[in-house]
Order: sequence, then C-alpha cells, then structure tokens
Amino acid sequence: MRKLTMRMLPSRRIVLLLLAVLSVAIPSFAQVGISVSFGPPALPVYDQPICPGDGYIWTPGYWAWDPDVSDYYWVPGTWVLAPEVGYLWTPPYWGWANGAFVFYDGYWGPHIGFYGGIAYGFGYFGVGYVGGRWDGDHFFYNRSVTNVNVVNVHNVYNETVVNNVTVNHISYNGGPGGVDARPRPEEEAAARDRHVPPVAAQTQHLQTARSNPQLRASANQGKPPIAATPKPGEFQDRSVAAAKEAGAPYHPPANRGEAQPHAEAQPHAANTPAAVHPKDLPPVEHPAPPRTGDANRDKKYQQQQDKLVAKQQQERQQLQQKQDQEHQRMESQKADDAKKQQVEKQHAQQTQQLQQKHAQQQQHLQQRQQPPPEPKKK
Repeated sequence: MRKLTMRMLPSRRIVLLLLAVLSVAIPSFAQVGISVSFGPPALPVYDQPICPGDGYIWTPGYWAWDPDVSDYYWVPGTWVLAPEVGYLWTPPYWGWANGAFVFYDGYWGPHIGFYGGIAYGFGYFGVGYVGGRWDGDHFFYNRSVTNVNVVNVHNVYNETVVNNVTVNHISYNGGPGGVDARPRPEEEAAARDRHVPPVAAQTQHLQTARSNPQLRASANQGKPPIAATPKPGEFQDRSVAAAKEAGAPYHPPANRGEAQPHAEAQPHAANTPAAVHPKDLPPVEHPAPPRTGDANRDKKYQQQQDKLVAKQQQERQQLQQKQDQEHQRMESQKADDAKKQQVEKQHAQQTQQLQQKHAQQQQHLQQRQQPPPEPKKK
C-alpha cells in the first residue's frame, strides 16, 4: 500500500487519534485485521483428514479473534478447491507489531508468500509448501506429508521432506516467545504477485467456526473438538478430526477485552497504516485469466472481470473527488482541528466500506466461476 498522506491534518496528535478510531474489523481480502494485546494459543495437535479429490489444496487451521466475545476461536484446517489452476495457498498468521499481536489474512497466488515462519504442518513447515505441486493443469500430492488415498487421487509422488524446524506449536511471529522469522526475498516478491482472496467457501467456513462456542479458546483450552474437516463447512462429517492435545498449556489474561481494529495492506508489512482516502489504496487487482477448460465460460468470466474492475476504479475516483471537495470546503471555512479530525474519520470509514464492498463483489464473481460441487457418494 502506498504511504499514507495526511495533508489536511496539522499535527501528529490528530494522526494518532485518527488511526486509533478506524473502523471495525471483518474478515475480507481487504485484509482488515485486528490487533490483540495477548497472543493466540499454541497450535493444537491433530491428524489431517484424507484429501477428498483432485484439485483440493490443504489450508491449515489457525486461531482467529472474535471481538464480540473477546476470545480466540479455532478455524479448522480443511481441503479447499484451488480458485485457479497453478494457484497455491499462503496461510494467515499472527505477528507482533507496535506492542500488539496483529492478524494477517491468507491469500491464493502463484507462489507461496510469507506466513510468519509458523510450522502449521502437513507441508507448511514455516517456509513455502512441500505438500504438493502443480504440473501443468493438475496438482500432484506428496504422499510423504499429506493424507491421500491413491484410489481416489492418482496424481501423487513420494518425496522425503527434511524438516529442520523445531516442532514447538508456536502460533505467532515475533514478540515474547514468538517465531523469529523474516520474509525472504522470494516471499517479498510473492507478496507482489496477483492474488485471489479467500474463496466464498473459506469465508463461510470461518463464520461457521466463529458461531461455534466449542471452538473458542476459553472453552477448549487450546484443544478444539473440531480441529480439521474434509471440506469447508463440513463440521458434522464423520471424517472430522478432533485435536489430540493442545500444543501447550493455555493461560489467557483475566481481562481478555483489550483489542482494537488494525488494518494491514500486505501480508508481510507489519506497520502499514490504514487507508484514509481511495488514493491511498493499492491498485484494483485484476485476477489472473481463468483456465477451466471451457473457452466460452472463461471468455465470459474475463469480460465480467474487466467490467467489474472498470466499475470499481470509477467508484474509487468518484469517492476521491467527493472527499477532495470536502477538503477544499474545510480549507475555505478554516475548520478547526476537531472538525478536520471528524471529517477524516468519515473519509476513512467511507474508504474502508468501499474497499470491503469491492472485495465482496470479487468474491461473489469468483464464486460463480467455481465448478459445481461434486455429488456426495451414497
């Protein structure tokens, strides 16, 4: 994200106040996260459900934060269909920044980016992914680290993985007791790739986990009863894996309510301030051309993407023009600091709402492009 400019604010005090009141966090590809004063529990120990079929990529479980109950909750690991051929999943992670634990959302892209050096297991050992790889239009699974039934999945190989990472189940980067890891040059480069946000199935999976009181850390003490599922949202399936044990004893502070919104622009940037104006946002991302094998369907989807991107760019320009006019009025009226702060707060809310709206539009369009679900075997 480009550097935040505050040309209308005359003092550092107002800048700090503005950043402290930015809008409430929700899960979206806009990567609106949340910062918490204490770290998440350790990663629980669990078994990976068997891969349900070709094209599914493993997305490891992680701890998310629910501000409504001031508690962490476990989002079970699950198998997800890749949104594009050649795309891989970079997991989300928690990192220490400015005296708090900040959440960075995951994303799909052609390369694995930085995910905090967290050893999630099953191919995600802190750097990259060794659980499988794309070869042409097919994904091949490494049987040495992933649970694959060769009767259902034929694209497999065996490659021994030498894992030098100490298994400690730490779930966050930096800070007291956190993983000591920084992005490598290739991970920095991956962060600049064209990305796809978590697909609709992942968002629904997250919401289902959030609504389950048993998955809250205060209820399960770091040992969730649903640690992994065979597919997103299938929390009642007989293949659901429960945690075998907590990764470490969980001792949250007595006052768990200390959390505040915090927006992040890139998965590897810990101190990027929130966008106040549309011009402060990163360019509208244009997803990679689809390759479903249906030329007419791909062409129609590409046309829809072009139309949506053009519309979103126009809406950004219109909002920026509106905000510029309000800036000019404040200049002519010689508004005081309190009025300027109030207007800038409104601008930040407008900008974030627009960004969230655009992210949801992309998710809906990509969801329509997803192949129909496989019929369940009787």
